[in-house]
Amino acid sequence: MFDLLRNIEFDQPWFLVLLLLVPAMVYYQYFLPRSGKVATVRVSHTNPPATVQSLRVHAVKYLPVLQLLGLTFLIIALARPQLALKEEEITAEGIDIILALDLSSSMLAKDFQPDRLEVSKKVASEFVDKRPDDRIGLVVFSGESFTQCPLTSDHRIVKRFLSQLQCGFLEEGTAIGMGLATAVNRIKDSDAKSKVIILLTDGDNNTGYIKPLTAAEMARELEVTVYTIGVGSKGMALTPQGKRSDGSYVFDYARVMINEELLNQIAQTTGGRYFRATSEQSLEMVYNEIDQLEKTERDVTTFKRYSDEFPIFLRVGLILFLLYLVLSVTILRTYP
Repeated sequence: MFDLLRNIEFDQPWFLVLLLLVPAMVYYQYFLPRSGKVATVRVSHTNPPATVQSLRVHAVKYLPVLQLLGLTFLIIALARPQLALKEEEITAEGIDIILALDLSSSMLAKDFQPDRLEVSKKVASEFVDKRPDDRIGLVVFSGESFTQCPLTSDHRIVKRFLSQLQCGFLEEGTAIGMGLATAVNRIKDSDAKSKVIILLTDGDNNTGYIKPLTAAEMARELEVTVYTIGVGSKGMALTPQGKRSDGSYVFDYARVMINEELLNQIAQTTGGRYFRATSEQSLEMVYNEIDQLEKTERDVTTFKRYSDEFPIFLRVGLILFLLYLVLSVTILRTYP
């Protein structure tokens, strides 16, 4: 109801000044001291004097309320209330974004809680929510790479694919060059205003037949901006060191080895930036910064449609006045 009232506008609001008459009439009717003498007539009666006023006597006191309410509704009707229905037409030149995520087993390291992969998935999903006007795709890589989700404006699908990502179903290793090349190949035919790749890894390129800087040169030639993120704390971290016969990982402490120089070179080659995320909070800050760097300007045109609502106020006001007149000359009639 309150949302509805916020959409009410008045075509002739100056008539609302007349509402000041209502409190003035209330004061005159109920609070203004009466001067002069009132004529009385003594009438003999055999019945004892009434000690309790009847319901009719009480009703007569409040009869003027109908008149005041009727006047209020009629004044509002004069101001011509209208219900404003707003429609927005949004014109936006979207940005196409490919998220390239490392799925090597080291992404299960416990320096993030519960691990690097789960935090990366969570923060990436929140980033997707902030980009309602953009098409987003998903590329994953470890020792090999492939497109998990092509560019789409259906962000529910992107988030579902993100939530299903796991380590271990790709060949082991970290093929940064191949992951970046796959992302570039997926976005190269886009006609978007801006083409962006966000590449997240926690290690160094150690496999694959495409060198990372070669893939970066490809991105630059195709006017694709690459932002790189190195995820992992500094020092030692509890990291998978092998697998048991049942497929579970064996964890042990190992030094975090991220090739920051390489990631920085990739970003600089394409006009992007390199970021280091050492905790969940810092990773959120990285995505927030990228979100600000790649903002889309939107042209918003607002249309308003109005529907006149004064007839309902007019009808209620007239009904109240009619009820006042009928009662004042019938059952609630008083004699001077």
